[in-house]
Formats: sequence, C-alpha cells, structure tokens
Amino acid sequence: MNFDDLDLQMRQYETGDDRLVQQGVFLVARIDGRSFTRLTKEICHFEAPFDVRFRDLMISAVSHLMNCGFRIIYGYTQSDEISVLFHPSELVFQRKARKLLSVLAGETSAQFSVGLGRAAAFDCRLCELPTADLVGDYFRWRQMDARRNALNAHCYWLLRKEGVDKRRATEQLQGLSVEAKLALLGARGIDFDKVPHWQKSGVGLRFVQTVREGFNPVKQQTVETLRRTLEPNFELPTGDAYSRYIADILKEASDN
Repeated sequence: MNFDDLDLQMRQYETGDDRLVQQGVFLVARIDGRSFTRLTKEICHFEAPFDVRFRDLMISAVSHLMNCGFRIIYGYTQSDEISVLFHPSELVFQRKARKLLSVLAGETSAQFSVGLGRAAAFDCRLCELPTADLVGDYFRWRQMDARRNALNAHCYWLLRKEGVDKRRATEQLQGLSVEAKLALLGARGIDFDKVPHWQKSGVGLRFVQTVREGFNPVKQQTVETLRRTLEPNFELPTGDAYSRYIADILKEASDN
C-alpha cells in the first residue's frame, strides 16, 4: 500500500469525530485547572483562601488566550477557571470542536506553567448558546458560583486557621445556609461585604479603545492616536447590571 492510500484510510479514524460548532451559535469555552487544590495548597503553598499571585497568573492566562490568534471579545476568571466568549463570527479551525478544545487547553496550560515555573494542566469544554440572553445568563451563573465559592472558602479557611482539621471543617459547613455562613464570619469580625470584590465576583477582561499621546517627528507636533488595549476589571457589576455589561460587549462586537 502506498502512502496516499494509507493516509486516506487512516485519516477517517482521526477525523471521524470532527464535529463543527454551528455558525450563528454563541460560543463560550470554559477552561478549568486540573488537580489545582493539590497544586495550590500542597505543592505551591499559595495563601488561603485567596492569593494575589495566583489571581495574576490566571489573568495572565486569560490575556494570553485573547492575544494568541482567537477572536475572543471577553474573558472571565474566578478561582481556577476561565471562561472566554468568542466573537459571534469567529470561524477559527472552521469551528471544529476537537481543535478548539485541545488548543485552548494547551495554550492555557503552557502560559500558566511558564508563569508558575512548574507544570500545570487545564481541561476545556465548550458551551454553545443559541441566544445573546443565554450568554448573559452563562456569565451570571459563573459569577454567582464565584460568590458561593468565596463565601465557602473564607469560612473553611477561617476554621482551618483556628485549628479545625479538614474533615471537621468540611462537616461544620455542610448544610449551613448563606446567612449562617455570613454569621460565622461576622462572629469573628469578618464582614463579607468588605472582602475584595474580585474574590467574590471574579475578574473580567475586555478590549477598550484608549487615546494615547505621541509625537510626530516629521511634522514636529504632538498627535493623539487610538490604541486597542486589553484591560482587567476588578470591580465587575453584578446581577442585572452584569447581564447588561455582557450585552454591551456583544453589541460592540456585532457593530465592528
């Protein structure tokens, strides 16, 4: 059998599952750290419950994804997860699901590992949303998850720092209402409302147009230019305001 015949025969097994994401569907990818509890607490000893160094590594990974060849119009990170929203007309890799999944996971893992100085891995899943309203709902869901995680983390690590072991700390929090957890923190002098906003609501990244002042050496005069820069938002809106924030990003993308 010559190479061309063998190549044709074997390619069908490699590409047999080449599902394409339908055009016209809004595409969000969620990328999660693999075994990050062990990595962050047992190997790298990041500060608990939140560490600015870890946050900045995640932001760097999001920034990389938004600057490495994809048309991503919004990036969001909370805890060890990232969500990225593609431009509605993005056709990279002909929207092949397996390519998107593998490349996004690989790019994130590589960027984070370089920043951390040791190997770290991420997995990826795709969320295919038929309407713009569902895109807003998706990001509200992840932000609500961020708040829930932040409350649980602050309670858990408060108990651990008081000498409670892993099992007992977990058991003490099981079944507690949000109000009871807030009261637990309040009894120790911690006002959850005053916890840094990024811990409770995550960090968003989007491209913005900024005016930069420069100097034209030919005309010997000061000039202003527009630059497209990627900016993190540590004070994201919440609730309905966050839905409107996402809707504005989608509208801006559709206009450009």
